[in-house]
Amino acid sequence: MSRAGLSTTSFAILGLLAVRPWSTYELTRQMDRSLGRLWPRARSKLYEEPRKLVEAGLAVARAEYVGRRPRTVYEITPQGRAALAEWLARPGAGPVLEFEQLLKVWFAEHGTRQDALENIAAARRWAEERNEENQRAARAYLAGEGPFQARAAQTMLVGAFLTDFYALVARWADWAAAVVEDWPEDPARATPDRAALEDIVRRADW
Repeated sequence: MSRAGLSTTSFAILGLLAVRPWSTYELTRQMDRSLGRLWPRARSKLYEEPRKLVEAGLAVARAEYVGRRPRTVYEITPQGRAALAEWLARPGAGPVLEFEQLLKVWFAEHGTRQDALENIAAARRWAEERNEENQRAARAYLAGEGPFQARAAQTMLVGAFLTDFYALVARWADWAAAVVEDWPEDPARATPDRAALEDIVRRADW
């Protein structure tokens, strides 16, 4: 397989292999624990990617046994490290927001005020739940006990973004809930608060 067939997910897996060798199961768990917060992908896709890397010569696979159980462990090759460095040298694409609760708020006039409030509350819960794991990870690194502590400087940069992002969603949810509480029962009859609109315009001028 040529490198042209490799995706961002391929290189995310290659980046994990640059940290240490992993079995496919370990890779999927690590994606769930860390990269899944900024690059979520279906498990089925993750099981395909290491094989693609092997076919492209960027990783090698070896069979191991855990007791009597076989497993395949993948390790990055020198060509893989070179390809990873080349990929890192090209600026990536910006974020793509995928936020179903926000989408439902966007179309709130076709439902009820309670529908909107429940979607906003669900967004607040999402932020709280994500931040719980975020807090645990941050405290572990601060105590010098985080996994791959040698990578704390890099992890800190991503952690700062995620911390602010979760806080942003929570603050927005608190504000949006207060606004929607004052709406009529039929959201189609809601009118915007002029002062709030002016404040949004001011904040957009950053």
